[in-house]
Amino acid sequence: MRKDGRKFNELRPVTITTGFVKYAEGSVLIQCGDTKVLCNASVEDRVPPHVRPGCGWVTAEYSMLPRANRERSRRDIDKLKLSSRSAEIQRLIGRSLRAAVDLKALGERTVTIDCDVLQGDGGTRTASVTGGFIALALACKKLVEDGDLGSSPIRHFVAGVSAGIVDDELLLDLPYVEDSRAQVDLNCIMNELGEIIELQGTGEGRAFTVREQQELLDLCAKGNRELIARQREIIGRL
Repeated sequence: MRKDGRKFNELRPVTITTGFVKYAEGSVLIQCGDTKVLCNASVEDRVPPHVRPGCGWVTAEYSMLPRANRERSRRDIDKLKLSSRSAEIQRLIGRSLRAAVDLKALGERTVTIDCDVLQGDGGTRTASVTGGFIALALACKKLVEDGDLGSSPIRHFVAGVSAGIVDDELLLDLPYVEDSRAQVDLNCIMNELGEIIELQGTGEGRAFTVREQQELLDLCAKGNRELIARQREIIGRL
């Protein structure tokens, strides 16, 4: 048993609130334990210059509010540039969510997913992917309901979760108190087929073996299956 009473392979409690913001085409507040991320999807009838004719685009922006953590952090705008951490995470979110969409079926429009961390306690990037997918799917569903699309361009459900090794124990879904002590940290984004979209693994306190990596992947696969089941409850089968 862990400090919060969970088993080694158990997710933190997950609460998902849709329609949290009035104006966004898709809006979700996702809470994974004490981590809270607001994910809003906005649709624009234009695409960046690099996008092929007839295709759409999905992108993301990520930000952590100043008091999302134990000490106040400066806003990126105060530093006149996006922090390297925020830039890396929002690229991860964008890549993960584009893997869920048939961009040609989306048409020449851009869906931007804004992921704002209201409270951080570990796993903000994976919570952003899981909540961001729901916001994206709801925005696409609205396009269909409004008659702008004949059918949803969503091809796959997508979710993300972390796992790690703490005191030589393999654990799923690390909060900050575990993540800050982790010897190995792994973030895994998967679709509903169990296929890996993105894998980020780091030996922070020690190296890890191929067998340990596979065991961490198995933990993440279990967690992602449960998260995708929750997504299906909310969105339906599209």
